[in-house]
Amino acid sequence: MVSDIRITNTGSLIELQRRLRAAGHENIRASMQRRLRHAAEPLRDELQSAIRGLDISSQGRRGRGGGPSPTTRPLRATIAEAIRISVRTAGNPGARVWLDKGRLPADLKTGRSDMATALNKGRVRHPVYGNRRRWVQQNATPLWWDNTVRKGRPRMEREAARILDDVRRRLE
Repeated sequence: MVSDIRITNTGSLIELQRRLRAAGHENIRASMQRRLRHAAEPLRDELQSAIRGLDISSQGRRGRGGGPSPTTRPLRATIAEAIRISVRTAGNPGARVWLDKGRLPADLKTGRSDMATALNKGRVRHPVYGNRRRWVQQNATPLWWDNTVRKGRPRMEREAARILDDVRRRLE
């Protein structure tokens, strides 16, 4: 799974940041940061939509339906809420869309693979209601994260390049 998508060093972003700092244009820097965040928002929204609409199925036992969830939180919505955007204008500047595992409950980020990575692989194997003697496998549409990032990345890169060109023109 592509753990995150970063748009960095687009059109010598680091050099542009140095020029901004030297020129003392805080309003231009703040505007650039806001616009970079805005450029990343559609990709974040698409990733959230992809996980919320992800089809998860299982080959359950015949004649028995599933029971109530042992937790009160919906799985897909919980993962969707953990998808974040960060924009940096210093150090390693750029925009980043990522899954903040710190925002996931402990049971969704433990084991060999966290739940979002397992869903991206297309297969989740887990104990039935915590009973470690009975396991079930659930299948999901694989590569929900990777395919969404692959589709959204060119648009995000184009928008970031356009923003940086605008900032360069304002500095000249």
